[in-house]
Amino acid sequence: MTSPFDNLAGPGKALRAEPPDAPEFAGLQRMGLARLQDAQKPDLALESQFDLAYNAAHALCLAALRWHGYRSANRFIVFQLLPHTLGLGPEVWRVLSKCHDARNLGEYEGMLEVDTRLVTDLITACKQVADKLGALPPITSA
Repeated sequence: MTSPFDNLAGPGKALRAEPPDAPEFAGLQRMGLARLQDAQKPDLALESQFDLAYNAAHALCLAALRWHGYRSANRFIVFQLLPHTLGLGPEVWRVLSKCHDARNLGEYEGMLEVDTRLVTDLITACKQVADKLGALPPITSA
């Protein structure tokens, strides 16, 4: 049976197969957790909290994809694959998708519009990703 990863991997597709790398995984996880921690500092501007939490979520989701032996050609796919990488449902990836759209508006059109609710939901979703990621077994060399 073909996996969702295999369906998306190959020339010109969103993923490419690449063996997991324990140091890369650890670095992405460490970076994501540090940003998640900083995102929760109430003295930061809401936009800064959003930026830190979004980038934390991306790093952690990318780490999950790398654990499975794939690398992404675009940022969004790491959120879409959460049901397959970490078993997380739409209550998580839909928040991350909405935040990805908000991030793109801010980055490319200068229209970052975030509120406390969105940042709180993003941090909650990111914590769920971090918890599931932390429960994965260590990467072993083949």
